[in-house]
Amino acid sequence: MGIKDNPNGIRSRSPISIFLVMCLCCFFYLLGTWQRSGFGKGDTIAREIAQQEDCDVVKNLNFDSHHSIEIMEQSKVVGKVYKPCDVKYTDYTPCQEQDRAMKFPRENMAYRERHCPPEEEKLRCLIPAPKGYTAPFPWPKSRDYVYYANVPFKSLTVEKANQNWVEYQGNVFKFPGGGTMFPQGADAYIDELASVIPIADGSVRTALDTGCGVASWGAYMLKRNVLPMSFAPRDNHEAQVQFALERGVPAVIGVLGTMHLPYPSRAFDMAQCSRCLIPWTANEGIYLMEVDRVLRPGGYWVLSGPPINWKTYYKTWKRTKQDLQAEQKRIEDLAESLCWEKKYEKGDVAIWRKMSSDENCSSKKSVNLCNSADTDDVCHVIWFDMLVISRYKEMEKCKTPYPETGGAAELKKFPERLFAVPSRVSDGLVDGVTAESYLEDNQLWKKRVKGYKRINRLIGTGRYRNVMDMNAGLGGFAAALESPKSWVMNVVPTIEKNTLGVVYERGLIGIYHDWCEGFSTYPRTYDLIHADHLFSLYKNKCNLEDILLEMDRILRPEGTVLIRDEVDVLNEVMSISNGMRWDTRMLDHEDGPLVPEKILVGVKQYWVGSSSNNSTEPDEQ
Repeated sequence: MGIKDNPNGIRSRSPISIFLVMCLCCFFYLLGTWQRSGFGKGDTIAREIAQQEDCDVVKNLNFDSHHSIEIMEQSKVVGKVYKPCDVKYTDYTPCQEQDRAMKFPRENMAYRERHCPPEEEKLRCLIPAPKGYTAPFPWPKSRDYVYYANVPFKSLTVEKANQNWVEYQGNVFKFPGGGTMFPQGADAYIDELASVIPIADGSVRTALDTGCGVASWGAYMLKRNVLPMSFAPRDNHEAQVQFALERGVPAVIGVLGTMHLPYPSRAFDMAQCSRCLIPWTANEGIYLMEVDRVLRPGGYWVLSGPPINWKTYYKTWKRTKQDLQAEQKRIEDLAESLCWEKKYEKGDVAIWRKMSSDENCSSKKSVNLCNSADTDDVCHVIWFDMLVISRYKEMEKCKTPYPETGGAAELKKFPERLFAVPSRVSDGLVDGVTAESYLEDNQLWKKRVKGYKRINRLIGTGRYRNVMDMNAGLGGFAAALESPKSWVMNVVPTIEKNTLGVVYERGLIGIYHDWCEGFSTYPRTYDLIHADHLFSLYKNKCNLEDILLEMDRILRPEGTVLIRDEVDVLNEVMSISNGMRWDTRMLDHEDGPLVPEKILVGVKQYWVGSSSNNSTEPDEQ
């Protein structure tokens, strides 16, 4: 259409209009510069809008626990679709399977240690939940009750019927809180310990339970604000660790055998053996030396059970008085050589305290000190054709030397120690970590956890009791999440910077692990799994598919995963997870969509193994 008074049909622009346009451009340019400088509110508002949009997206994921989750629209990027494993693998633990274990020597419990399958024997299918699986009871009710369908093993109710371990009642197991050495209940037993050990004032926060049974001691220590790390082997006492985790108590499958425990030196404020049947005097005392390594200066060791109170029990234990008396004398001598002072012995209980320093230790010159420059170094990391293999080192028959700094006097009481600068940091023992960067890391994770709670409002409410951080760093995620309603297993990958000692100094717990292998736990033992740049770390080092399948194995039905990584890595992760019966959503970083780091949120669908034994089709309910 033509324009009046212009034969060429083109509108002419007046100098005034051009000037106004130029003024507007300059104004908006200056306004944008002002906002980006930090003085304006534009960035904050934009981030809030982005976060509100994220929340709207994630509302499509259902985080509540029930028996079916609506199947959401999946990403178009779908790779392989993973089939369910045979139902015989319902309780599969890849590195502690009985058939493989029996191929290894029984001497020193070597066959009960980790023996992982080679690449060609790895299962690449989804481990099914048992028929009738139900979300565990919320804490603290879960401490006392577990659904039978979730852990359908009754043998302990018969074997330990007179020891008050566990009872079968209808469709649940009841845990009265008893144990072999505390049939009157764990509370009464802990009260006796607390008459000697300062459990109530925050001095004792981390505790190691060796040979934990169903972890009743750990369960009742939790209500005293002590965080236990319990371990027991997968042996003829079916599902001890599975019961512990189902109850909401931290535990792993493990044994004192030939290899170092997967913990740093000076990790625990106390350790205990309640009829754990570990031969403390065997192999020149190497097992007690390993407890000494992980026990902090000033920490306590409790022994109840053989040979303590042998005069009363020698007939019950079917051993001679002379044999038991000699065994106790060897333990006493070994404890003295380790600079431990005996503080208490009454009835079935004996308590030693590790000296705060070796200055007053009379035996320090006669004992063989370990030569290792790094007493936290418990793993060999082997690189092979761009792949990584980690192996725990064998224990040594020597005493771990006291640190030059970082003794008991320097460790603050809990909860103050949770955010205080740990001595390992202030003494420069963690490469690249300073007091300033540590404090910055704390603030960063407080911000990130606050963002996670906006994504999923059930985080921190008790919906997620058992939580895992697969790449824990300095423990900032767990510290920001700290609550009696949940606990966090802080995993430090063996190929990552060694920060696990810092985690323990904060009053948190964790473990070393190589994610190219299966984790030392049963299926369906964690409610929430967090992974910060884990897949970037392991990219080209092992198969990312295997890591995701392992996450699926240990995640409970209707459990949640939070994976933080670069967007290209998350796209690869998402293409695998979309074939695993997870409902997933990719969300923007807390600071907005222009940040290349994203967050992948996933919820594992509820399904159980088919009643037709060998079917690959699962039942969904």
